[in-house]
Amino acid sequence: MKHTQLAILIAALGASVASAAETLPVLGEVSVTATREARPLGETPATVSAVKEETLAATRPAHPKDVLNQVPGVWISNLSGEGHSTAIRQPLTTAAVYLYLEDGIPTRSTGFFNHNALYEINVPQSGGLEVSKGPGSALYGSDAIGGTINVLTRTPPAGPEFELGGEAGSHGWGRVLASGGNAHGDDAWRASLNLTHSDGWQHDAGYDRRAGTLRWDRALADDAMLKTVVSFSTVDQQHVGNLNDAEFQRAPRSNNIPFSFREVDAFRLSAAFERESDTTLLSVTPYFRDNRMKIIPNWTVSYDPNQYVTENQSFGFLSKYRMDFAPLRARLIVGLDVDYSPGSRDEDSIALTRTTNALGGTTYSLNRAVAPVQIYQYDVTFRGISPYLHGEISPLERLRVTAGLRYDDMQYDYTNTFNGGAAGATQGVAGPFPGNGWYGHVASTKVDYSRFSPKLGATWAFTEQLSGFVAYSNAFRAPSEGQVFRGSRESSAARAQAQAESLLKLKPVVVDSFETGLRGSADGLSYELSVYHMTKKDDIVSFQDPVTNQRTAVNAGETLHRGVEAGLGLALARDWRLDASLSYAKHSYETWVVSGTADFSGKEMESAPRLLANTRLSYAPAAMNGGRVQLEWFSLGSYWRDAANTSKYGGHDLFNLRANYPFAKGFEAYASVTNLFDRRHAETSSLSSGEASYTAGLPRTVYAGLHAKW
Repeated sequence: MKHTQLAILIAALGASVASAAETLPVLGEVSVTATREARPLGETPATVSAVKEETLAATRPAHPKDVLNQVPGVWISNLSGEGHSTAIRQPLTTAAVYLYLEDGIPTRSTGFFNHNALYEINVPQSGGLEVSKGPGSALYGSDAIGGTINVLTRTPPAGPEFELGGEAGSHGWGRVLASGGNAHGDDAWRASLNLTHSDGWQHDAGYDRRAGTLRWDRALADDAMLKTVVSFSTVDQQHVGNLNDAEFQRAPRSNNIPFSFREVDAFRLSAAFERESDTTLLSVTPYFRDNRMKIIPNWTVSYDPNQYVTENQSFGFLSKYRMDFAPLRARLIVGLDVDYSPGSRDEDSIALTRTTNALGGTTYSLNRAVAPVQIYQYDVTFRGISPYLHGEISPLERLRVTAGLRYDDMQYDYTNTFNGGAAGATQGVAGPFPGNGWYGHVASTKVDYSRFSPKLGATWAFTEQLSGFVAYSNAFRAPSEGQVFRGSRESSAARAQAQAESLLKLKPVVVDSFETGLRGSADGLSYELSVYHMTKKDDIVSFQDPVTNQRTAVNAGETLHRGVEAGLGLALARDWRLDASLSYAKHSYETWVVSGTADFSGKEMESAPRLLANTRLSYAPAAMNGGRVQLEWFSLGSYWRDAANTSKYGGHDLFNLRANYPFAKGFEAYASVTNLFDRRHAETSSLSSGEASYTAGLPRTVYAGLHAKW
């Protein structure tokens, strides 16, 4: 392969998330996420949706939800700044049931999962996103249960290029996006920088972000390439608390926990080497990650106020060898992933003062007269060794069969550095409830998990424009270090110590998923349809006592997740286009019995709307020179606030308006209005102490900017 051909291959891989519709894949496209390398989507037995680079450039998302909520069956909520919780074939959750990747590399170690992973990635300046829905453990291991979101870095340009954009908007919003690169001989590179600030629309809710990405592609020979990626993100944001009904309706800008904050530093370095011949591919990708977070969490103030610093580094590699055979278009991939991630936690119990405001809401403030008390200090190293096999074969011309098997061997090496490493319980400071809380500790130990994860699938090409698939996959999620070694606040030393010892016995969540689907295109129409049935056993749930708000992580039985997802893209006329996505799902507790406390078997899961819909009408006349105007309608169905199904959030409908207009060579103006009709709505709603509580969503918000490209 000549160097020019290799450059074309690099560009093709970088652009592989493109789709005929804005987020809907068609048969001629390829996917890199479902198989860990570029493969025809029509031969992929999984539901994969793409957000292409052009959509990101036109939308310029202020938050990842601005583009991801266009994908069928995806709901991303905004939890201050770029914080988020996610629902993909699961209720809206912060649990470790999703896998977040950058160019196929997990952004965090399994042992140190954080649901806010997308704010550690420079999404607005990426080369696109792919969402692979459903389990992916056979290729990626733990966490890939509800879905996998892969953010692709942007391909270097073929020649000198520089872009600069500036934005301003409501609530003190400002952002500068700069990107540029060049190519010379066997080398091509691109650097991007994102500087963002917002005062926040609620009180004491400011947000600052600095993020950057550097990608360098080098052709090493006629058949080999090296792709090096360096990325970083620093986030400094204040949190907002939940509001009661009166506050939500009459004073939604209130922030009852103005002292809560999060400071995040993330750094990643990887170097992907690939050598490809006509029938083989060797790929080795060593990587290094460094993650640090300092935080006073807003969600624990009512039952377990604390502040902590957690950090970890990761040294690992992804490797595989692929062989193709002429008979039956057979393909075999053998791979090995290794992750070694040492980390630590240092946590203090803090004292708060609790008052009731004029609207009956609870306001918290730091009680600086009482010194923080250390409650946890430990080092823990996560180690994962994971070999896997993946095979494909076509016994018939129209039929493609795939199978895979992965084995994960994982271990936590825990060193208790608190009070000389002895097991026992310690007291925190006085919390919002009477008395001092107790926290349990175990002596230094090792905890192991191992699991085989199989998958089997098949695709059938009915015509050149229509294909279908069926798939079975098994997945799992190992408990994270925070679930295993960090217990909840308890009322006595004996209870705290018993809980600490029980957490060591948490079992991995195990999932069985069945799925079938169709996808196709014809005469300006693209469409996809999928139906899934997924069962989770030994689900790790955080039971919240409705009276005390205390939470306990337990393996509590079985949950069932069923749904249908549909996507449509249609050219209505020469200048008009309609794109739509729809999901109808039911998530329920088949068996959930918390011993001696509650039985929620047969109930629907909380934060699980049955309906998700997104419709976009775009107008792009030739007179706009590539510009467009787009009206978006996002509809969220009602959902239960609690596991007992006693209180319900009614859902909401939001409209967004976007426009961009290239007014001169290399110059473009753009603007957007989110929540066009200024609808009062909640990003999340739950039940706290028996009353409805809300995370208030943004009111009408305006953004405008200019972009120049040379």
